[in-house]
Amino acid sequence: MPARTALNRTARLVSYSQQQNSRRLLSTSAAVSQPRLSLRSLLQRQQHGAVRENRFGQYSRLVPASLAARKPEPREPSFDSVPHHIPRPPYAATGTPPHWQCQIPILTAEEIERMRTASKVARDALALGGSMVRPGVTTEEIDDEVHRFIVSRGGYPSCLNYMGFPKAICTSVNNVIAHGIPDSRKLADGDFINIDVTVYKDGFHGDTSATFAVGQVDEAGRDLMAATKESLDLAIQACGPGVPFSRIGETISSFILPLGYSISEELTGHGLGCNFHQNPLIYHHFNEEPGVMQPGMAFTIEPIVCQGVPTGIQWPDGWTISTEDGGRSAQYEHSLVVTENGVDVLTE
Repeated sequence: MPARTALNRTARLVSYSQQQNSRRLLSTSAAVSQPRLSLRSLLQRQQHGAVRENRFGQYSRLVPASLAARKPEPREPSFDSVPHHIPRPPYAATGTPPHWQCQIPILTAEEIERMRTASKVARDALALGGSMVRPGVTTEEIDDEVHRFIVSRGGYPSCLNYMGFPKAICTSVNNVIAHGIPDSRKLADGDFINIDVTVYKDGFHGDTSATFAVGQVDEAGRDLMAATKESLDLAIQACGPGVPFSRIGETISSFILPLGYSISEELTGHGLGCNFHQNPLIYHHFNEEPGVMQPGMAFTIEPIVCQGVPTGIQWPDGWTISTEDGGRSAQYEHSLVVTENGVDVLTE
């Protein structure tokens, strides 16, 4: 799950209702108004599985099911959901994560192995979720299966009740950038979906995600997925002891921007270990953030690459973020730890 701390710095995330109001104001001017489907029409087409063709390709653009939705309140998972013998992270009861510390933790060899254990469960859970991706399957069904798998391996699904998030995983489809809440919508041929899985086990978190094609995705969508995956691979190759953290954003941007895509600056990678989110923040765009990698530092790299503008819109559910212009976004993520000679990708 990408960190949202960067949103407080950029202050560019707007609510879905704010965007709708802005569009209503714009539409009063004949000079700037353009033919578009109403929100009601978009909802009807989505419910009937219609594929909408636009300048970004052929896919269904997701919109909120309701503008009256509210962010879920934190709710401690029942023991039916997560058995009592499975250790829970500190926020599981209240939804409140611990405060971030300024210092970047340096993990010991024993702590790295514990984090590796959690990361392998996350890797396998992601593979299970990806194997279920096909037309007609709901994201809620994927969430249920992945949840059961994580618990069967003695892990806790880290997203569950983190700041009140109501599900075990994030599922972000088409124009949803991140933090999509699994629901009853059936995946349609031509969609693609990012599944984001984090597992807490043995006192440590492992975090990973990937984007999966649903049936036959158009060429523009496949190209976006491939470019995003390659940007992650290049960024991992650039890491090692003594390397500035800003090199990650430089590497990704130098590859992605010439292709005509954009990169989300509102959501970041993050440090992790015994805490789900902690320093360092990992920016995927050109930046001048200070800090140098040292052996024992653990963090995620998780670029979000967009077809159009990368500005995000916050849905009424308080979690889901979609692109402002309806273009698709793709994301891939790994957890890694810096070693004496390079990096160890824990979620491979």
